[in-house]
Parts: sequence; C-alpha cells; structure tokens
Amino acid sequence: MKAIILAGGLGTRLRPVTYEIPKPLITVKKKPILNHLIDFFHRSKVEEIGVLASRSHEPDFKRWRKSWAEEMPDEKISLFFEEKPRGTFGGMGLVKDWLGDETFLMSNGDELKELDLDAFKKFHDHHGGTASIALVEVPNPHEYGVPVMEGYKILNFLEKPENPPSNMISSGLYLLNPEIFNHADFSKDYIMIEKDIFPKIAAADKLFGFPVKNG
Repeated sequence: MKAIILAGGLGTRLRPVTYEIPKPLITVKKKPILNHLIDFFHRSKVEEIGVLASRSHEPDFKRWRKSWAEEMPDEKISLFFEEKPRGTFGGMGLVKDWLGDETFLMSNGDELKELDLDAFKKFHDHHGGTASIALVEVPNPHEYGVPVMEGYKILNFLEKPENPPSNMISSGLYLLNPEIFNHADFSKDYIMIEKDIFPKIAAADKLFGFPVKNG
C-alpha cells in the first residue's frame, strides 16, 4: 500500500514560525512532524510514501530529506511539488499515476497519529466504500467538523456545530479507492476533499467512518 502526505499548507495559524519553516517540518521532541508520520507508516508496513508539498518550499523539503537520509529509506519516499496552493485534493492529480490502481492512504502532514492501520484497512474493505475516514474522540467537538452518522455510514459533516451529535471528528487520515478521482474536476484551481469530494461520496452511500480506539 502507498500513502500520500499533504504537506503543502501555508501554516497561517502558526505564523510567524511558518514564515521560516513549513509546518510539517516543525519539530516535536526534536524530530519533524513529517518524520513522526513516516515512522508511523513504516511501522504499519506501508511500502511507499509520497510527500506533496509546495514548490515554494522545495529547498526546505530537499534539505530535510538530505538531513534525515540516514533514518529514512530514500527509495521509498517520493517528493512531489505543486506550483500553487490547490486545496486538500487539487494537487492530487500530480500523484494519481504514482498511486496506481490500488487503495491508498492519505494524511494531513501537520498532525501526529497512532492507530491500528490493519484494523482500519479491514474496516474499509469490509464496508466496500469509496472512502473511509479515521475518526477520533475529542472532549470539545464544537471546534471541529462533526460527522452525522447512520451506523458507520457518514451522511454529512456539521462544521463547528452548537449541538454536536457526537464527540467524534475526522483525524485527517483517510483510506481511499482510486475511483475517488472520478469525483474530482482537476480543471478547477482549488479542490477541497472535505467540501468538494466527500459530500458526493456520502450522497452515494460510499463514505464511512472508522472510530479509532486507543489511538
């Protein structure tokens, strides 16, 4: 299985720090967030990892890969660069051929994660959806998008609801089938998977939520 990490965000909420360094390269316990994600995927036996970043940050990511080369198998990590910000799915056209025709993982590049990927994959295969979202429980879901669910099926997302239906929110980790690309119009400059892709899949009863336990 392959995984693509979205690392092209501008990190506006962490400015002025992110004027100097891309958000995924900010360190936690002296190691970049991106490294923690790569370690997580390697532990879960993900064969190849792609990092989709901004062309404006190309020198930063090339310097990062050189600095951490001894800790990462270079041949299994590919860097892709989009010329301008295109949202959380707009740049995926660059990696479509690299991903091939198998189910793949997609992750935000600015979050730390730990969960059972084998269980997530079995869940996704069992439900036969186009997309599955790993959901995590938070004490205050009012600040997030909260899924409206029927069993494990996601019907809709409520953005920062006053009366959330549950404490579960998206973890920013998805299992996606290649058919998801059929729902994307890459002639558009900006595509958000949350607003432009997932509602279409939910309408087709093909979007599911995987509640993470002990994650």
